[in-house]
Amino acid sequence: MTNRLRTWTAWLGAVAITLVVAPVAHALPEGSSDHYAGSQIAKHEGWSRTTAAPRTGASVPGMDVSSHQGDVDWGRSWHDGARFAYVKATEGTGYRNPYFAQQYNGSYQVGMIRGAYHFALPDRSDGRAQADFFVDNGGGWSRDGRTLPGAVDMEYNPYGDTCYGLDQAAMGGWVRAFSDRVLERTGRYPTIYTSTSWWNRCVGGAAEFGRTNPLWVAHYAEQLGPLPHGWGHQTIWQWQAAGLFPGDQNLFNGDPEQLRQVALG
Repeated sequence: MTNRLRTWTAWLGAVAITLVVAPVAHALPEGSSDHYAGSQIAKHEGWSRTTAAPRTGASVPGMDVSSHQGDVDWGRSWHDGARFAYVKATEGTGYRNPYFAQQYNGSYQVGMIRGAYHFALPDRSDGRAQADFFVDNGGGWSRDGRTLPGAVDMEYNPYGDTCYGLDQAAMGGWVRAFSDRVLERTGRYPTIYTSTSWWNRCVGGAAEFGRTNPLWVAHYAEQLGPLPHGWGHQTIWQWQAAGLFPGDQNLFNGDPEQLRQVALG
């Protein structure tokens, strides 16, 4: 018996529905903790507690969660208006979210479009190795119109140097290795989660991802502001670190049908 997530796929007509069963959780190294998308961005860049609606065009509200939310009341979140969710699956090559199955399957079962994300630790192992760990433990994709491409969370180092001791070329290469391996394993380029400040400092112009990888950008304010180098538009904006839904508050840059098209690839 392994500790990898076990998956079962059932076919309803031409659509495959995949359910995920969680393994025993693995801990991170001693002295570390489970980091969620934006945990270090809020720490380094601050975050607004405003509840004012963002100034944006057509958008679909959504959320992202990790083990910090535990078992989520997905029916309540759906009733409150959330229509998509990203769920943390893994971190580095040694942590699996123990609540992943409840969160990933539960969001799907109430009707949401959902995807999984990985918190990257680029100084611990190479991008290919972390991509494999992610895909093996929940980061897959299926063309069912309800599953977003997997996402990689690139943000400030929780344990030390902001850019994990890597220069821009090396960091760009790490992201490229992760992205290419996820594409090879799943058929989709992963979404890249980051902030403009971190990305421009740690990757900058060393690598371009805007033509292939959807952008999920964190900026906690009523207005979006500049995007990271290489992208002309965002796919998802994480605009608030807490609010109506459990976890972080997000907006998809489009209407519900466009969101479904992103899921379809």
